Amino acid sequence: MTPAPLPRLLLAVAAGGAVGAVARYAATELVADGSGFPWTTFAINVSGSTLLAALLLLPLARRSAVWAAALGPGVLGGYTTFSATSEQTRAFLADGRAGLALAYVVGTLAACLVAVNLVGLLAPPLPAEDEL
Repeated sequence: MTPAPLPRLLLAVAAGGAVGAVARYAATELVADGSGFPWTTFAINVSGSTLLAALLLLPLARRSAVWAAALGPGVLGGYTTFSATSEQTRAFLADGRAGLALAYVVGTLAACLVAVNLVGLLAPPLPAEDEL
């Protein structure tokens, strides 16, 4: 793969980020977290981690730096949300719900790591000629 010029990469990340952020916003509007456990944010982060781990299974992402940038840090970076997880954890702590805050942080990290590892275990080997 030949490197793309920096302006093209930045535009790809920006455009992808807009798509990902809109997708995240739409998901939270369709299925609001509510006052209990923030399941929507949790699902967004786990699904985004899974998709990021699987990104190189797409030949397009392996062969094009622009598409890899648009889909990885762009779409999936805009879709996943560490800041919302951090704020929700802070709110749990402020409400005196330290156990839930800990469960949320540890559970999110554990679920994301399990998802990423499952992709690594289940994904077929990449063709040598397509690797970055």
